[in-house]
Amino acid sequence: MKPLIHNSHHAPILMIADLHLDPGRPEALAAFLKFLAGSASKAQALYILGDLFEAWIGDDARPADDPIAPALHALAAHGVAIYLLHGNRDFLLGKEFAQAASAQLLEEPVRIIIDDEPVILEHGDALCTDDTDYQALRQQLRNPQWQAQFLSLPIAERIQQAQAARKQSSSAMSAKTESIMDVNSAAVESRFREQNARRLIHGHTHRPDQHTVSVDGKTCVRSVLGDWFEQGSVLRIENGQYALERFSLST
Repeated sequence: MKPLIHNSHHAPILMIADLHLDPGRPEALAAFLKFLAGSASKAQALYILGDLFEAWIGDDARPADDPIAPALHALAAHGVAIYLLHGNRDFLLGKEFAQAASAQLLEEPVRIIIDDEPVILEHGDALCTDDTDYQALRQQLRNPQWQAQFLSLPIAERIQQAQAARKQSSSAMSAKTESIMDVNSAAVESRFREQNARRLIHGHTHRPDQHTVSVDGKTCVRSVLGDWFEQGSVLRIENGQYALERFSLST
């Protein structure tokens, strides 16, 4: 794949993550559709860094009346490039959904170029290496063999398994400390080194902020996106500036 190159002086680049869209949150869906028709339509690119959905059990289970893929398709038709990364909730997003949304599905970590500067993009869960139980589960769920087996199950059975997994995950998270579920500093430094970049953007931890860290004597910046509807994090990159903007359901 050719490197993705952007110039933020031409038009803004927007990055979001952790929308956790779900039929049980119609106000969140309405806000997202409004965002796509509004400020996102003025961007040159929209990056969704994982967990667009609260759960995704396969492209074949996408509802017939799903409004999200058509809205993304309309945004792409407006001239906005759309890129998707998998999250820990929607790691089964596939080519069928991406095609319907006119989006490009990227494998993390992604190294792109913005204003001649390399930038690393990922969901962020792979950096939480202190949570060894989760990392073991992540390795299983990202295994193509396991995914093929799961996707071969009837949709009703997949729904049951997904619901059970969510309950188990909620129970496990309640017993973990906040620090364990945050990124590991050594993992972050390692990512900067291996990708030869000084800027990293991710979500997952729901701790929106911009962190400056020193790696081998070089100043690096880690931008963290928040839960889109609880914390309102939209990273706007425009005219060389990186700004976290708040977005609320009432916006």
